[in-house]
Amino acid sequence: MRIRALGVVVVGVTIAVSLAACSSSKSNNNSAGGSSSSSSAGGSVKGSVGVILPDTQSSARWESFDKPLLTKAFADAGVKADVQNALGDKSKMISIAQSMITSGVSVLAIVNLDSATGAQIEQTAKQAGVKTIDYDRLTLGGTADYYVSFNNVEVGKLQGQGLVDCLTAANKTNPQIIELNGSPTDNNATLFKQGYDSVLDPKYAAGWKKVGDQSVPNWDNAQAGTIFEQLLTKNGGKVDGVLAANDGLGNAAITILKKNGLKVPVTGQDATVGGLQNILSGDQCMTVYKPIKDEANGLANLAISLLKGEAGKTNGTTKDTQGNRDVPSLLLTPVAITKANIKKPVDDGFVKASELCTAAYAAACKTAGIS
Repeated sequence: MRIRALGVVVVGVTIAVSLAACSSSKSNNNSAGGSSSSSSAGGSVKGSVGVILPDTQSSARWESFDKPLLTKAFADAGVKADVQNALGDKSKMISIAQSMITSGVSVLAIVNLDSATGAQIEQTAKQAGVKTIDYDRLTLGGTADYYVSFNNVEVGKLQGQGLVDCLTAANKTNPQIIELNGSPTDNNATLFKQGYDSVLDPKYAAGWKKVGDQSVPNWDNAQAGTIFEQLLTKNGGKVDGVLAANDGLGNAAITILKKNGLKVPVTGQDATVGGLQNILSGDQCMTVYKPIKDEANGLANLAISLLKGEAGKTNGTTKDTQGNRDVPSLLLTPVAITKANIKKPVDDGFVKASELCTAAYAAACKTAGIS
C-alpha cells in the first residue's frame, strides 16, 4: 500500500513540474496555436477544444465510438477540436494535456486514468484559464467545471436487477454469486458497485450468498480471468451467477466458466459486439447499453456553449466525495439489454448487424429479428 501511495505522490509532482510552464505560456485570449472562430445560433464560437480519451483496453468504445463521434460533432459545428487517446499511459496523458494547453485550447475534456492524475491536469488547466469537463468518469478531488456521463448508479442497478431476473427465471434458490468489479481507480466502478449492491444486498440478507467480490485493476480482461478463476476455485468450483461490471470482464468470466463446464447468468455493460454475441448464444444474461452518441453530443454541445461564453446546460449535480463539492452534471439514461430487446443497439446504429451476425450467430440473429 505504501508503494502505491508513493507512486501517486510521484505522479502528482511530475504533473505539477511538467505542466507548470503551460500556465505561464497560455495567453488570456486562448489564441495560440489554432484557435477557431465561427458563428452559430446563440453567439460567436471562439477557441478550440481538446479531448483526451483514456485507453483502448478498458473498452473498445473509446476509439470505435467516442473518437469518431466527437470528431464529427465538432467538425459539424465548425469547431476546431483535437481528440487524442492516452493509451493507458499516465505520462502520455500528461504530455497530451501539456501540448493542448500550450497550443491554446479554451476547453479541455478528459476521461481520467485515475483521479490523482486527472486532478493535477485540471488544476493546471484552471490556472491557465482553460475550462475543464470530466467526460464519462468523474475526477475525485478535481476542479472540473462540468461532468458529462450516464447515471452510473443506475447502470449498476440495471446490472443487479438483470442478474436477479435471470436467476429468478432459472428458478435458483439462494444462489451463490461472484462479483467481478471494475478498476478501483475508476470512480465509475465505485458507482456501478453502489448501484448493483443496492439491489443485491437485500438478496444476500435474505439467503443469497456472495462467494467472491474483487476488483480488477485497470479493467484488465486478462487479470479478470485469473481473478475469477481463483475465486471460483476457492469456492470449490461452484457459482450460480456472476455480476461482471462490463462486457470485457463478463467475457473473461465466461471463458473460465466454459473451461470448467459451467453455464450461469453473467452480466455486462457497454453493449459491445462480443457482449451482444454472448447474449445471443445464451452465455451472458444482459448488458447495459449506453447510447454513446448522446454522450458525445452532450459533451460537444456543452463545450461549444463554453466557447460561446455561455453556461452549459445540465440536469443535475454529482457529488465529488473527495473534493466535497457538487459538480454541475449532464447525466444520461442507460438501457438494459437482454435477448428480448437486443435489436435496439443495432436499430440505433450503435452496432452493425454485419459485425454482430457472423456465421456462428446468424441463426440467433434471425430469431431475434436482426438482419
